[in-house]
Amino acid sequence: MNRKLTILGAGESGVGAALLGKAKGYDVFVSDYGSIANELRAELKEEGIEFEEGRHSEERILKSDLVVKSPGIPESAPLIKALRSNGNLIISEIEFAGKYTDAKLIGITGTNGKTTTTLLTYHILKDAGFKVGVAGNVGKSFARQVLTEDYDWYVLELSSFQLDDTYELKLEIGVLLNITPDHLDRYDNDFQKYIASKMRIFHLIHLGRHAVYWLDDTLYGDDIKKATRGLNVHPFSLGGDAAEITHIQNDRLFYVPLDIEVSAPRADISIKGLHNALNAMAAGNAALLAGVDEASLLKGLKTFRNAEHRLEPVRNLESVEYINDSKATNLDSVKYALDAFDTPIVWIAGGIDKGNDYSLVEALVQEKVKALICLGKDNSKLITSFENIVPVVKATDDLIKAVRWAKELAVPGDTVLLSPACSSFDLFKNYEDRGEKFKEAVLAL
Repeated sequence: MNRKLTILGAGESGVGAALLGKAKGYDVFVSDYGSIANELRAELKEEGIEFEEGRHSEERILKSDLVVKSPGIPESAPLIKALRSNGNLIISEIEFAGKYTDAKLIGITGTNGKTTTTLLTYHILKDAGFKVGVAGNVGKSFARQVLTEDYDWYVLELSSFQLDDTYELKLEIGVLLNITPDHLDRYDNDFQKYIASKMRIFHLIHLGRHAVYWLDDTLYGDDIKKATRGLNVHPFSLGGDAAEITHIQNDRLFYVPLDIEVSAPRADISIKGLHNALNAMAAGNAALLAGVDEASLLKGLKTFRNAEHRLEPVRNLESVEYINDSKATNLDSVKYALDAFDTPIVWIAGGIDKGNDYSLVEALVQEKVKALICLGKDNSKLITSFENIVPVVKATDDLIKAVRWAKELAVPGDTVLLSPACSSFDLFKNYEDRGEKFKEAVLAL
């Protein structure tokens, strides 16, 4: 009799896992408490995979030999609690797919910069002629690609939620970019639990293989030494001259993960801002460790185009730059965005506040922002935080009006920056929807 595999959540990763499970001989059942997207539902029907939506049939699910759960389902969900007390094995789609590939894996995690660093690493490898896929939090699911593609390498973007349900994945290279407080609602509001979740990436690296991490992040302290024991460590830092550490000096990036030193002028790197210099150091280290040569690395850094909604240039109109940074839903990301520009900024921010402490960006805002346009249903916290710091503060719940105001307030040489610091769900479907609508409004000016 075939082993029973239940997939909880029928998004891209869940359906990918279902397809792979069926191909590997499991008796697959897909259960989604919400509704399943039309194209994914059609795919399940076509493959003859049984599914349900709008409910979880708990009695049936508890009889599973293996459960693959969506990273979006919290441990506090009643069904997960029931599965845990019943002793069912629950793993991530990443863990499940990893069992069925011999490809070498690069895993990348961190609170901020994961997607950019993952896509940059993938771009450098692909451009250098590697047979490489990209998966995790980006693109097609890892499981689907393991089933349909034949890659030698994968670059995986790994969230803390995915890492929580991953135990035996074998990484060739693991990258930790940074840790700042986020998603604490999923970790009993205990920052240490969130840190421990991110640090799991090091336990997934083959002994003797490579750990890349940001040396300047003080939050993980001595834990990093314990976590990386038995691994080859390759730290990167904003600090100056250090013979064994990838660093920045005189506006050049110096890569030293191997016996050779490779250097790249910061001006040549296509993604701008100090946070992106860190992302480029992490991606460059990973690429060199994977075997990319110096010329391919330098070319890849130069030719990379970042994903949408991350400091994305929209247009230059009357010598004013319009930038879409809709993905910046926390203050750390906003700090990086403000830091990336040396021009006066008209800043568009707002949405659903996630408990932001705006004093963290007060000094930067005072130095760089000439006008703030608050865009949300409730703008009171933003207004109170900045009305005595920014010369002009306006508020609206209409994006088109916000963009028109920005055009009126900006003069040649200024930057109009959408970098919201908040989630988008008061006025938009998600951050992508907010970014797309911003771009449409800017292009219509």
